[in-house]
Amino acid sequence: MTTTNLLNFDLQGLTAYCESLGEKRFRATQLYRWIHQRGASDFDQMTDLAKSLREKLKGQAQIVGLPVITQHISQDGTIKWLFDVGDGNAVESVFIPEDDRGTLCVSSQAGCAVGCRFCSTGHQGFSRNLTTGEILAQLWFAEHFLRKHLHTEERIITNVVMMGMGEPLQNYSALVPALRTMLDDHAYGLSRRRVTVSTSGVVPMMDRLSQDCAVALAVSLHAPNDPLRENLVPLNKKYPLDELMQACIRYLEFAPRDFITFEYCMLDGVNDQPEHAQQLIELIRKHGKGKPWCKLNLIPFNPFPASGLLRSSNAAVAAFAKVLGDAGIVTTVRKTRGDDIDAACGQLAGDVKDRTRAAERMAKQRTIPLTPIS
Repeated sequence: MTTTNLLNFDLQGLTAYCESLGEKRFRATQLYRWIHQRGASDFDQMTDLAKSLREKLKGQAQIVGLPVITQHISQDGTIKWLFDVGDGNAVESVFIPEDDRGTLCVSSQAGCAVGCRFCSTGHQGFSRNLTTGEILAQLWFAEHFLRKHLHTEERIITNVVMMGMGEPLQNYSALVPALRTMLDDHAYGLSRRRVTVSTSGVVPMMDRLSQDCAVALAVSLHAPNDPLRENLVPLNKKYPLDELMQACIRYLEFAPRDFITFEYCMLDGVNDQPEHAQQLIELIRKHGKGKPWCKLNLIPFNPFPASGLLRSSNAAVAAFAKVLGDAGIVTTVRKTRGDDIDAACGQLAGDVKDRTRAAERMAKQRTIPLTPIS
């Protein structure tokens, strides 16, 4: 008999499911809290549910996360998990602790179809979309693992960024229920300002997201003109810069913040020259009509052999940032985290499928490697 994984439901979906079992709507809220706030996976733990409901659930439903293939803990406190999503595929999630927040970077697809030149995930190709439950399972596992790991009942993850493997807006139907669960006060209770979807520029879905679940938005820009961006981000051929910028301005009407974040991966001699900075200023001013409306996040490139690209020097990044800052554009340089465990932006520690096959062999021996790096 096929059982239903309750991680696949937002509260609306779980309510409909409970009603299909002949249960009242408030039972869904109770169940939702047990799953997400308390991390329960055993229905017998849910002591305020009627025993008859618990028996129904045991026969028809389950709460199943993703198997952990590996866990690595960096010297800086960053933690990277590799999760098995079946058929030789795996996805990664990364927890990044800061003094004032804890951020989880979540994957939305196994692989990625966009194929950006500077992203190792894109070079490995696309396998499939994740389900809502597989997206949420990363947060569900990480939050409750971290509470045990840090010996606290307090919430650890305060921010979620959909910046892991995949293009979130190309998996829209699974993404939105996952976002709603992240935001729901009966689940994780995250602020819309603290949940960020990163996109390479899927314009129609940006417009839909603004209506369906307007969280913070980050756009992978990486170039100030169409020819260069088409070379780095192939999706630009379908949605060129002017069209993308107009979609960003439209999104701002509904966004929880008064700015869009532009991510800009700094590539030596490719997009880091003074003329690129000037073109970027002109592009932003043209669409903002002189008003401040965005923030630039400059990202040091994490090289991998297949890209044929190199990281910009610190001096080039600093000079680029100064030009933008002098023009009144808020500009930050992303601090690289988790380098020692290949958890930094755009990195993967070797070939995921090779690691998954190794993990499958280990699983037959009933072992899962949990590898702290100190």
